[in-house]
Amino acid sequence: MYFMVIGTDKPNSLALRTATRKAHRNWLRGDHASVTVLQSGASLNRDSTTMDGSLLIVAAESYNDVLLFSQADPYFKANLFETVDIRRWDWTYGNPDGSTTSVNPV
Repeated sequence: MYFMVIGTDKPNSLALRTATRKAHRNWLRGDHASVTVLQSGASLNRDSTTMDGSLLIVAAESYNDVLLFSQADPYFKANLFETVDIRRWDWTYGNPDGSTTSVNPV
């Protein structure tokens, strides 16, 4: 199953995000037993210049696996996020595994 993990930063927390970013990125690249990170990136504010959150697309067997994974994120541990939303994701176009062929038709 695929999931989105959407973290929204607390207001005025860019300095904390910047200070924690290297640890977060190294952690994402690490080996995780129950979750595979497929895509990740920062969201940007309306002027498209300042990071204000995170989006991850992950594969996992259960919501609980993703919850435990997200709680181990250095950003989460640093108390960066105002909210973290985990949702099942039923992809329609553009394979999250990297191929350009859709194998999950609508």
